[in-house]
Amino acid sequence: MVSQDACSRRRFLRTSAFGASVLFLPGRVLGLDGKTPPNGKLNVACIGVGGRGGAAVKGCSRENLVAFCDVDDKRAADLHKQFSQVPRYRDYRKMLEEKGKEIDAVTVSTPDHSHFACALLAMQMGKHVCVEKPLVHTVRQAWDLMAAAEKHKVVTQMGNQGHCSEGPRLVREWHAAGVLGAVRRIEAWTDRPIWPQGMTSLPAAEPVPEHLDWSLWLAGVADYGYSSAFVPFKWRGWYAFGTGAIGDFACHNLTAAYYALDLDMPTRVIAETTGVSTVAFPTASTVTFEFPARGEMPPVTLVWYDGKRKPQPPPGWEEGRKMAGTGAFIHGDKAVVMANSHSTSVRIVPEATMKELTSSLPPKTLPRIRGDHFANWIRACKGEEEAGSPFSYAGRLTAMALLGVIAQRLPGQELLWDHANRRFSNSEAGNRLLETALV
Repeated sequence: MVSQDACSRRRFLRTSAFGASVLFLPGRVLGLDGKTPPNGKLNVACIGVGGRGGAAVKGCSRENLVAFCDVDDKRAADLHKQFSQVPRYRDYRKMLEEKGKEIDAVTVSTPDHSHFACALLAMQMGKHVCVEKPLVHTVRQAWDLMAAAEKHKVVTQMGNQGHCSEGPRLVREWHAAGVLGAVRRIEAWTDRPIWPQGMTSLPAAEPVPEHLDWSLWLAGVADYGYSSAFVPFKWRGWYAFGTGAIGDFACHNLTAAYYALDLDMPTRVIAETTGVSTVAFPTASTVTFEFPARGEMPPVTLVWYDGKRKPQPPPGWEEGRKMAGTGAFIHGDKAVVMANSHSTSVRIVPEATMKELTSSLPPKTLPRIRGDHFANWIRACKGEEEAGSPFSYAGRLTAMALLGVIAQRLPGQELLWDHANRRFSNSEAGNRLLETALV
């Protein structure tokens, strides 16, 4: 059981927006109307600074860092020491309430289950947001964050950093120029999970470490007792907190294909898994997505592999050439592209074909992004360019991947997606999982 001071799910959700007491700041606050602040820098607050959050701090360190929030003092200790002058909080709601007038933009680098509440409140207060991948924990949250971004007219970015790189743009240019021919099949694989999965029951509760506020970590999503089987990092394998291997990596290794082929939501999803559990993701899975035709582009079948499963290499694969632990094949009827784990590097395979086609590849026509996705987001917040992976794109990519998460939880069941109504036409169990990870 959670300690007596742990907030319930209802209480957390009721207070996460501070009720009517929040002062929602207008877009003319520094930096929010597309104008550069007087000193040329954004005032950035970071929610989650330990672990992966350190990358957000580093990425924004040339701006004005005005507040840090982390529920784990031990994980955040190095960043707190390095930036000792930055005020620190455990509760992001208190941080936004007290420092809101000073904040232009917010990064969110928390576990998957708490992305939505943090990002939504920040956007409601008129703050630009950059959220780690996957954008959210459930499909419904993806639609809601996309709507909020449009409503509040803030600059948004998801942390699938490879989407801001050269790779996705090259594949889109190659495909548009006809180099690949018609693409009807995509295969993607990952070496994840590299954390425990396949558990069939919850772990026994342990004493909560003094350095961790467990009730705030839970974020009102579940009433689970603290366990070292959840934190740090191991939360990814549990339904209540993570999105498994596909949530962790589909936003990386599929972004080149998703972007180049103008994919949206599939019409059909089905999964085959090793093991079934009511609390944790399977140890391995193969998930098949069927996408409809888009204009003159034919329907596409996407097959996802995780848990050490991999597709067969394409024809002509060089003897002795090893497949990376994570990647994707984009199969055209004229050429096959291989993307690496983050879609930053793309090559036509086999290598002999790449060399043969190099001189005839089309010129670069799409705008390129300077620097990493944080630099791009910061410039976008200042009105200098467009964000590379805004929620209007990232929300759809995440929602697609999370349909795969639902299929993993209902293995062997053909799930038919009704996009007009944003629900499954044949599965009430699947529809419940659109809303919540706990059923």
